[in-house]
Amino acid sequence: MMVQNPGKPEKAYRNLKFLSGRDGRLVRILSEYLEPVSRLRWQKVKDTIVFFGSARIQPLEKSRKRLEDLKRERRSASGDSGEIEDAIAKAECAVRMSRYYEDATTLSKLIVNWAKTLDGRLKRLLICSGGGPGIMEAANRGAKEAGGQSIGLSISLPMEQEINPYVPEELAFEFHYFFMRKFWFVYPAKALVIFPGGFGTLDELFEILTLVQTRKTRKIAPVIIYGTEFWKELIHFDTLVRCGTISAEDLDLIHFSDDPQEAFEYLKAELTRIHRL
Repeated sequence: MMVQNPGKPEKAYRNLKFLSGRDGRLVRILSEYLEPVSRLRWQKVKDTIVFFGSARIQPLEKSRKRLEDLKRERRSASGDSGEIEDAIAKAECAVRMSRYYEDATTLSKLIVNWAKTLDGRLKRLLICSGGGPGIMEAANRGAKEAGGQSIGLSISLPMEQEINPYVPEELAFEFHYFFMRKFWFVYPAKALVIFPGGFGTLDELFEILTLVQTRKTRKIAPVIIYGTEFWKELIHFDTLVRCGTISAEDLDLIHFSDDPQEAFEYLKAELTRIHRL
């Protein structure tokens, strides 16, 4: 058995101290480009439909249970119940928001069932999410329940976030750099669906709209904003037109939807028209 010479220098590509340090940054960036290229090619993935949305939106069953537990706590509480009342109000809102988890699961299933009818030599219109909980989990869950694979593009964060159990190991990615993760959201995407969410979802929404508006993407990608009431309360899109900060035609980049079947029919019609699927 050959014993390695203890005095032999370490190869650069095995030097973890170098690779994880400042001087290895370019190598890390290139790795987050090239490794997904290799793996998606190996898995024969041609294109995707991306789901964005909050990591905090829970399945309806779970949010209802939380609300019922709080109501039982209120009945047995004595004294000041202000804290419980606040918690109940938030839990009631969480139950209402849970419809988006259920709708994302349903829409994902509809897309996967349609994608199965397309050219079988390559994997078409794979569901892609950020790989975490909430809406991301719902999208991956719908794909798995429909018998399809899906992609999870996770990101390493100070607060550990495990990839959800519905992402297959062969298509689970973890990125260090947000910009490389965003690249892989957009590059293979044929369409994007944005569900209600927080800062991260807003960041993704406006980055996508900016890329499409400025034609920095070579392809036409339909963008669905799901949950009209939520989004129009949060963002006054018409104000942007009225104040002249965007053109009226820019709103044509967006399709609002509140129903999984309607969203699916829109996507199917647009993708068939644009890409002749």
